[in-house]
Amino acid sequence: MNSPEQPLPAFDEVLLCTPQTSAEQVGLFLRRCLIPCCGEQKIYTMLYADELSYEVSCRAEELFQHLQHYHSSYRLVILCNCEREHSYIPSAFSHCKVHMIPQRSRAEIQQYLQHHFRVTQPSNSAASVFKDHMSVGIVSSRRAGVGK
Repeated sequence: MNSPEQPLPAFDEVLLCTPQTSAEQVGLFLRRCLIPCCGEQKIYTMLYADELSYEVSCRAEELFQHLQHYHSSYRLVILCNCEREHSYIPSAFSHCKVHMIPQRSRAEIQQYLQHHFRVTQPSNSAASVFKDHMSVGIVSSRRAGVGK
């Protein structure tokens, strides 16, 4: 995010974890990260890894330990909720833990994202519905099941 021209992460560089994330999904992600391919220098990110089930977390750590020997210069960021730091993944990787404080202001982050998500010519696209012709929008409600 040093420059507005830096691209957003690609779909294969991010794994958004939930309690339903399978060991297979985590395994594919870790293989992509830890097995060298074509000299790529991607930064891989696991978001909310603390939400993985215990079984999936154990298998992920085992696979990580096995695969890290293939590629010593991998780039992997594991983001966890600090309130769940005693769950399996944060505990297993506690020797690598770094407490982070956002380095950019909220306004700068929003401006960067707007740069990437704004549609320049929104003719007949969904972007014409969202504020400032954004290609991404969040629709939420305090009540479940009201047609979002």
